[in-house]
Amino acid sequence: MANRSTTPAARQAEPEVQPEDAAEAPEAPAPKPSAARSFKPWLPLLATILAMPALAYATTQFLLLPKIKHAMMTQAASENTASPAPAPSKTAPPGAKSGKDKVLAPLPKILVNVEGTMMTRYLMTSMTLVGNTPDFKEKIDADKDQLLDAARGALEIKTIGDLEKPGARNQMRSELMTVFNNVLGGPVVQDIYITEQAVQ
Repeated sequence: MANRSTTPAARQAEPEVQPEDAAEAPEAPAPKPSAARSFKPWLPLLATILAMPALAYATTQFLLLPKIKHAMMTQAASENTASPAPAPSKTAPPGAKSGKDKVLAPLPKILVNVEGTMMTRYLMTSMTLVGNTPDFKEKIDADKDQLLDAARGALEIKTIGDLEKPGARNQMRSELMTVFNNVLGGPVVQDIYITEQAVQ
């Protein structure tokens, strides 16, 4: 008599659940992430890195440069309208030069430390003062030491940032004119030619 478990009919009647074999069966490997999926988290960073130079160029070209040009043109226009040439004096002695004649008086070089650099950088300036009176040179020579002291006081408070601003040279010129005319007691200096300037 044959064993019941080995007959084909018995094999069909047996349940096919094999818990031990199911536990031992290897799990299917997880699907590998595709290149597109691993690239997606980096998209915002890459877009930012690529867009930064374009944004910097556009900001400089269309925002900063027009504002700087406008400010320089406005300052130049205000300086031209703010300092008209003085009319010649009606009581000028005979033989005196008219108000349109320029009298030049050069000053010695001025050397000062630049503010905020702990005496590691300095500003060197040469200038010529312009007046329109016959005794202009004599006035400048008589007060030369006081004028040089006043100029040093006005220049030694300048920082590197002040000297690198657009229009810094014109601002320096107008400040020095104010300082010199305060020393001389009136609008004696009509203009200043900055003939040499260096920051080292």
